Amino acid sequence: MSRDPAPLLPFMKMHGLGNDFVVIDARAGAPVPDARLVAALADRRLGVGFDQLAVIHGDGAGADLRLEFWNADGSRSSACGNATRCIARHEMDRTGKAALTIATAGGTLRAEDAGGGLTAVNMGRPRLDWRDIPLARAMDTLSLPIEGAPVATGMGNPHCTFFVEDAGAVDLAAFGPVHEHHPLFPERTNVQVVQVTGPDHLRMRVWERGAGITPASGSSSCAVTVAAVRRGLTGRRVTLDCDGGRLWLDWREDGVWMTGPTMTVFAGQISRQFLESL
Repeated sequence: MSRDPAPLLPFMKMHGLGNDFVVIDARAGAPVPDARLVAALADRRLGVGFDQLAVIHGDGAGADLRLEFWNADGSRSSACGNATRCIARHEMDRTGKAALTIATAGGTLRAEDAGGGLTAVNMGRPRLDWRDIPLARAMDTLSLPIEGAPVATGMGNPHCTFFVEDAGAVDLAAFGPVHEHHPLFPERTNVQVVQVTGPDHLRMRVWERGAGITPASGSSSCAVTVAAVRRGLTGRRVTLDCDGGRLWLDWREDGVWMTGPTMTVFAGQISRQFLESL
């Protein structure tokens, strides 16, 4: 009798404005991936392809669930705002709840049904001190000693935000990796180029550490809003246009709230053949 070729690893594919994810639900008994498997699955030709991978755990220490995040290169991430919104939407639809608490390495977050098919998540308070972002040494996080004087912000992940005249004119494929690996960021950083397009209206392009150019990024969107407010460029409620679509940000006393659409694309299973090839 031939060996059973049945698939072994169930997953869901989701995206928020084209920022795409593979989601594995460990509560259902699915194995938790390691860095090697994550990087193999992330290959858009030989695997499934994604910007980040998220694992859902049930042991949320008082929260409804706990999320674990990986970047496409197999490195860990403490936060992923768009994945958090996507999973929250899926879980609210599954349970009928209108709000959830979600534990992450970056803190416990609250997600809510915002109506009209939109989902909101509070990504927490920004980290503005150089030690908390973290940076390599003490400095003013509102104006880093890098050409372009970017703003540094911690939103679970480190962020480096450049305000430019024309975000579309920046060669992000060259600009992003240079700054992702800048020595001022010992844990690397997400990199954003941002253009003010109107009152309380921004245009963002983003290079994510461990993933590269992505059409949107939730934690980056929050960091950009915080940076714009600190620079006096916008108020605390901002409309943000990404390559993949539009998000709405609101920096409140309890944290930065991000609202936008989500999409669950399909559910599938990783084959035994693929798993045994690693």
